[in-house]
Amino acid sequence: MESALCSDSICIKKETNFMEQVLQQAVNGLTLGSVYALIALGYTMVYGIIKLINFAHGDIYMLGAYIGFVVTTFWNFSFVPALVTAMCICSLLGVCIEKIAYKPLRDSSRITLLITAIGVSLFIEYTTMFFASARVRTFPDVLKDRTFFLGDIRITMQQMALIGIAILLMLLLQYIVHKTRVGKAMRAVSIDRDAAQLMGIKVDKTISYTFAIGSALAGAGGVLVGVYYNSINPLMGILPGLKAFVAAVFGGIGSIPGAVLGGFIIGICESIIKGLDIILIQQGILSSPLELATFSDAFTFVLLIVILVFKPTGLFGEKATQKV
Repeated sequence: MESALCSDSICIKKETNFMEQVLQQAVNGLTLGSVYALIALGYTMVYGIIKLINFAHGDIYMLGAYIGFVVTTFWNFSFVPALVTAMCICSLLGVCIEKIAYKPLRDSSRITLLITAIGVSLFIEYTTMFFASARVRTFPDVLKDRTFFLGDIRITMQQMALIGIAILLMLLLQYIVHKTRVGKAMRAVSIDRDAAQLMGIKVDKTISYTFAIGSALAGAGGVLVGVYYNSINPLMGILPGLKAFVAAVFGGIGSIPGAVLGGFIIGICESIIKGLDIILIQQGILSSPLELATFSDAFTFVLLIVILVFKPTGLFGEKATQKV
């Protein structure tokens, strides 16, 4: 008789073989990796343009979740309007943050910008906590869930929607960057800001577009996570934001394909580590769990150390000379 074990939203049938269990975790990891990839794109775009690690970016993701919560709970929006609304508001917030906090310090040292970004992050978190309280909110059920089975691999409608929307947004970003005038301006500014300005490109407007697009993607990620995990809180952006930063570094910060690949790899590895106890117990290798799930977060940051030691530029990063 078949039964299922569920741990941390991971369900694995007892009678599936080892490879099917690993594939189940890979599917769960793709879902998680999609969110990391969306957030990582904002990091890598901003760094590519103005060489800033925007540590407030994870909190834009959190605000996206809260905006989605408000418009679905109080305004009775459905999923798609809530997603679009969160993306639009987050893009405006991203532009405002850049204009108010970063633009006046654009020619300052990198450590000044880094400290400012941390300050903006804390300001967003505790302002949200002041107005929304620190308690966990339950996200409305705006996306009906169904379960499909590919053999013994379980895939839910919510997972398919999250992965599909994330990939669609990533493809749209690639189109914007490579096929539009705004994208060409972004690429020119990322190569040489002064030369781009001499060629007539409006650098300030291009930087604003970059923050707007990156923040919109983060806001979309917040709504998708709220729908999938059904809970949000004011500090939910801290850890995913740091992991998305690692994903950007892993892929090569400044590289859009690298950020996407890094997000998916980290998501899959984290999910497999979380489910490894169940897999090993099901295979009879362990009689009691080793609590390996507690090391899933540590894995991400160990990976960051390894990358910085052996390949500081990441998978797709290029060595750049510092202009004096």
